[in-house]
Amino acid sequence: MPVPPERSDPNEYDNLEATPIFDNSLPPDHRSGYVAVIGRPNVGKSTLMNHFLGQKIAIVSAKPQTTRNQILGILTLPLPSDTETLQNLPPAQVIFIDTPGIHQPHHKLGEYLTETAIEAIPNADVVVWLVDATEPPTNEDELVAGALSQTKMEITKQGEVMAPTILALNKIDLLARGDLANLEQPFLNLYPADDWLYLSATQGDNCNELLRRIIHQLPFGPRYYPAEQVTDQQIRFIAGELIREAALNVLHQEVPHALAVQVTEFKPRHENLTYISANLVLERASQKKIVIGKKGEVLKKIGQLARPQIEDLVESRVYLDLWVKIRPKWRKKESELHWLGYTH
Repeated sequence: MPVPPERSDPNEYDNLEATPIFDNSLPPDHRSGYVAVIGRPNVGKSTLMNHFLGQKIAIVSAKPQTTRNQILGILTLPLPSDTETLQNLPPAQVIFIDTPGIHQPHHKLGEYLTETAIEAIPNADVVVWLVDATEPPTNEDELVAGALSQTKMEITKQGEVMAPTILALNKIDLLARGDLANLEQPFLNLYPADDWLYLSATQGDNCNELLRRIIHQLPFGPRYYPAEQVTDQQIRFIAGELIREAALNVLHQEVPHALAVQVTEFKPRHENLTYISANLVLERASQKKIVIGKKGEVLKKIGQLARPQIEDLVESRVYLDLWVKIRPKWRKKESELHWLGYTH
């Protein structure tokens, strides 16, 4: 897969502020801005952003609450001439904000995830409200709609205008074409979005049309990031997320929700070898046994799944050193969340 620009320091993008990059070569109709992609868990927010970027920036899995951080995905148009997808779109820099799924929290981590997602709404130039077209609105969809309504009310009180909201009904590839009638209305009854359309983030159906509508709503402006940059996250963070994604795909039941990954060491050993040490942090000793498995088989499988993707990311061979650590009830303790980097 394509990777972020080559750099030797895995922390290079830390604390990088988005400041306008004025370029006289940009046309006067160049648009730029931030697009908050929001929705309940497991509706395809990360998959949609990865599709637009043409590479994996945010991890995906079938398990709820996979995304735990606000992650920026930066799409600068026009793309190189040899790229077939996303052509014939106007010049723009679209900065996607991939957010955790909005849900009813049951612990401090859940509160952090929901707050992180909601905070993205008032700071966006466009909001994409992604829903699952294969089922009617759930209680969590109602929470998302409530967050949109509350944000709009607060913004209006300040004398400002709410960012345009596009309702995107995802997963239409799982439906027969004859079933695509009036599916949007129950969601629009919850919150009257400014626009709506059907799409499939996995198959790409109608994604270009969504992007076209997003760009049309963005304000005119310069670029905020270099054209070659695709995320604000450091390679070290993405490597940790790829390890967590592998664990999510291997583990079952309640263990994935209680798991965090902390990269403790990230060092190039020589030109073609990178050493990465990471802790898989759990809450209970019983979970540790599950993650390690008989004779270490489960932990080994996690490493085997994660290593090739990390090697693509860092463009070298990787020696991946995984350890399992216990931090009792870390999801419920603010100090533990802060230690793991989850607090604001």
